[in-house]
Amino acid sequence: MGTPEFAAICLKEILNSPHKVVAVVSAAGKPAGRGQKIQQPAVAKLAINENLKLMQPIRLKDPAFIEELKSLQADIFVVVAFRMLPKEVWQIPPKGTFNLHASLLPQYRGAAPINWAIINGEKESGVTTFLIDEQIDTGNLLLSQKVEIDEQDNAGTLHDKLAEVGKKLIISTIDGLADCSIRPRPQQKLSELKPAPKIFKEDCQIDWDMPIERIHDFIRGLSPYPAAWTVLRKEGDSRTIKIFGGNFVRINNPDKFHKRISFDENQLIIRLKDGNYCVEELQPEGKKRMKSSDFINGIHDKTGWYVGQMS
Repeated sequence: MGTPEFAAICLKEILNSPHKVVAVVSAAGKPAGRGQKIQQPAVAKLAINENLKLMQPIRLKDPAFIEELKSLQADIFVVVAFRMLPKEVWQIPPKGTFNLHASLLPQYRGAAPINWAIINGEKESGVTTFLIDEQIDTGNLLLSQKVEIDEQDNAGTLHDKLAEVGKKLIISTIDGLADCSIRPRPQQKLSELKPAPKIFKEDCQIDWDMPIERIHDFIRGLSPYPAAWTVLRKEGDSRTIKIFGGNFVRINNPDKFHKRISFDENQLIIRLKDGNYCVEELQPEGKKRMKSSDFINGIHDKTGWYVGQMS
């Protein structure tokens, strides 16, 4: 049971294992593009290409869907990046229903663990398999594996790392549940839990008053999706852009330069109180993603620009 590319990578690994996939459950396709043609999610596409039984229920509590699940007589349900399952579904298989989560539980429970780990400046993340219960990401743990977060990682590169490790952890988990060699264990009760809630557009606006290192982590934690954004302003002009990456140097800038933009040597540099942030890749509203140098070439008057609201 899964929907996006992360889940499709894991499904492919199961298909290459000795275990038999009796059916796939995924979200329904949605209209997209100018022609509004139905686009299937990554898991559904793979299921169709592999001639697997594909189920795309609108309601997970639909009695007909639940009866169809029972008729499969599956030993295990594997869940990766899917919806919250009702008890009527996850209690069906005799060996249990387990989920692969892209964090080291109990930290970063929620919909966006990859993004939040980088936004918060973590040095490591990981993947965890656990048995599903009534709450979100709180079930008994099965297996986990740590993954290092490099300084140059963004949400996209960490996603790929975790998918590679996660797909192998899924096979180990299925093996262990099949031969009863895994003993589920309760999650630790920690005094401080870091959540990973779903991220909306308004959450992605850059606060240029944050320390420059936190700004850098915020941008890479949202890159390439959903992408951090800001507004470039000058008298009589403003432009909304998404920022996908950059680098920074720490220096003490005078207050009068805070949030000022310079275009020195064909670079878009945002001056902040504790350093200079150099934007490398961006996307102006309504246009394609581009190098900063290409964006700068389209700006005729390069004086008087600043970012966000002035202090």
